Amino acid sequence: MEGKILILDFGSQYTQLIARRIRELNVYCEIYPYNKTPKLSKNYFGVILSGSPYSVHDDNSLKVDIDNFNNLPILGICYGAQFMAKKLGCTVLPSKIREYGRANLSSIDNNSILFNGVGVGSNVWMSHGDSITQVSDKIQILASTKDVNVTSYYAKSCNFYGLQFHPEVTHSDFGEKILKNFSVDICGCSQTWTSKLFVENTVKKLQNTIGDDKVILGLSGGVDSTVAGVLIHRAIGKKLTCVFVDNGLLRKNEFEAVLESYKNLGLNIIGVDSKDKFYKDLFGKIDPEEKRKSIGKVFIKVFEEQANKIGDIKWLAQGTIYPDVIESISVKGPSATIKSHHNVGGLPKKMNLKILEPLNSLFKDEVRRVGKSLNLPIDILNRHPFPGPGLGIRILGSIDKEKVNLLQEADDIFISELRENNLYDKVWQAATILLPIKSVGVMGDERTYEYTIVLRAVTSLDGMTADWSRLPDSFLADVSNQIINKVKGINRVVYDISSKPPATIEWE
Repeated sequence: MEGKILILDFGSQYTQLIARRIRELNVYCEIYPYNKTPKLSKNYFGVILSGSPYSVHDDNSLKVDIDNFNNLPILGICYGAQFMAKKLGCTVLPSKIREYGRANLSSIDNNSILFNGVGVGSNVWMSHGDSITQVSDKIQILASTKDVNVTSYYAKSCNFYGLQFHPEVTHSDFGEKILKNFSVDICGCSQTWTSKLFVENTVKKLQNTIGDDKVILGLSGGVDSTVAGVLIHRAIGKKLTCVFVDNGLLRKNEFEAVLESYKNLGLNIIGVDSKDKFYKDLFGKIDPEEKRKSIGKVFIKVFEEQANKIGDIKWLAQGTIYPDVIESISVKGPSATIKSHHNVGGLPKKMNLKILEPLNSLFKDEVRRVGKSLNLPIDILNRHPFPGPGLGIRILGSIDKEKVNLLQEADDIFISELRENNLYDKVWQAATILLPIKSVGVMGDERTYEYTIVLRAVTSLDGMTADWSRLPDSFLADVSNQIINKVKGINRVVYDISSKPPATIEWE
């Protein structure tokens, strides 16, 4: 890997999109909170400062010491641009009219590397409450719109580039081109970060890290843990033991189906039925964080039991991916910690096993590309994401066997019908949620008082943002009818039409 970009997050809802766009250029990048800047190594070729919900005028405005960046090229986006401009002596004031939405570039500096190949009149996406109104003699204006004179600037003395708009969103016509101009042409990063290279580098790194130690991996049947398992197996072979735990919160018949699907992958796998242990520890727990931590705690106990049976296990491997890590790191603003992930914040602090997470730098679609490079079966690669806590975070409130059985039956109808109607691959993730409320219904001549099921289906690339799927009305009507008629205990089905943000994909 030759050259990488450091992205500092000031709490923007678009920070993850910046990383995705950079990686789509086959350039490696990393996201860190603005207040947890890593020690810069020679591998960092440039820095990007994200936007923020804060204003540079706020008493608690977010700051970073950019003088320590060794004169690396820095691209500030929105808040980042205003932060650097203010540091350079420019005037930044609240906009008379808050600008949100499309604007057109009315002028461009044709000699600017940043705007090479970008056309006058192209669309850019604005989302800001402050504007740079006066520039100092250190600033060279690179682009303007009709309403924003300083839409982009360059400060040669300190290698600062600023953009008042967001190149990372698809509404900016030449956004990808601008990010390429910065990361490749200005910073000098090579476009060599591919799934094939990731596999080669990761296998070598795993071999060096693990040595002659033994590893235990918790498989879920999903693409993340499967790719992690195959990668580790390629590195250390039979020193890896995979464990698939039935925590009582899997989909209907999933335990048997997953064990069957792994037979041809050459992995050393053990199936463990631990339903009662999970139910016992979850008893009486209602808070989502408590449930996640309970499930994580019992998982560790089960793995440690298996590790003791095998003997001399040193490492616990997981399929943690980058969105898990990002959402579990605290940053002020909309990208603040949302929840503890089962494989990040849900683990106990004291453990007898060291953690191994070979995929924790990848987004979901990148994991799938790595899986393709490893020649994994298409049914595993295209499997919808399924949370580690499973149905435990799709049953709102307390959990018991009766509720699990209800949800499993309803979920099985929904997922089966998606497959039957060729809709499964058009949806990024589908879920069925059991609400902790009952409502009145009528079946035949009798009144009922039973549970409500929510159907949830979204389209997405990586899970960081998502939109609700426009499934056909006739399909939803049929699924609703089947669930109500076939699953005793449910008399109402609703469909979730919330996008992320502001909602999350999972309900807990």
